[in-house]
Amino acid sequence: MRLVVVTGMSGSGKRTALKMLEDMGFYCVDNLPVKLIDKFVDLVSEKNTELTKVALGIDVRADEPFSEVVKILNDIKARDIRLEILFLETSEQVLLRRYKETRRLHPLSPDGRVEEGIRKEREILVDIRKIADYVIDTSNLLTRDFKEELDKIFLQNKQYNNLMVNILSFGFKNGIPQDADLVFDVRFLPNPFYVERLKNLTGLDEAVQDYVMGFKEAGEFLDMLENMLRFLIPNYIKEGKYQLVIGIGCTGGHHRSVTLATELYKRLSSGNYGITITHRDVDNGR
Repeated sequence: MRLVVVTGMSGSGKRTALKMLEDMGFYCVDNLPVKLIDKFVDLVSEKNTELTKVALGIDVRADEPFSEVVKILNDIKARDIRLEILFLETSEQVLLRRYKETRRLHPLSPDGRVEEGIRKEREILVDIRKIADYVIDTSNLLTRDFKEELDKIFLQNKQYNNLMVNILSFGFKNGIPQDADLVFDVRFLPNPFYVERLKNLTGLDEAVQDYVMGFKEAGEFLDMLENMLRFLIPNYIKEGKYQLVIGIGCTGGHHRSVTLATELYKRLSSGNYGITITHRDVDNGR
């Protein structure tokens, strides 16, 4: 039997993950009390059961002890059960925004500040995160990207490294993205904004892409950047980094940065890590 435990930060998308796993044929159970995990596993692993794929959601709650979870899961791993732990991570900034938008209370801080609940939860989850088989940062993931990552792991059974690479195009006039790990300035290339037929298009349009990539400097820049990232990414994986945000910036974030970010995404998409692309400012001011 294949048993997947889904856990992580409250607000990181655990219920969404369980719904996706259910669509993949997993029998899913959410919010199972810690004290019942052993009994549940015994039940679904009986020889006469027809269940072959089970997903179990485990949350941190104010009224439920969590200290025993790691011990219980390690004991299960010692048995003849294929146990995999999926840990969902999300940045504090994104979690705060999600709680604000949904007006939910944090389970560990029902009468206090959300920030305090997030801090407590991170401390509690340190040990289970260390033994997780997969860590996915959902901070910048669209639903379709999230599903694609789960498909790689649980349907295609691909080798998966716990690094999510997000290529982010942006405009410097709107500020450098606060979560960017690496930032590259492509304002050295001619600006399509000053070409009348291209002014109102974006780097998502073929005409702009042809214009920008028509300069040999664009290809040379991408070649050097790709080589550097192919060196850096395996080393980031080795050091346990789980998120890498690569910012590609131009003046407004409409033409050059979008084109080069798209080209870089194509070049890096074949790696054994998660990868997404976001165009932060492509529609700003249009």
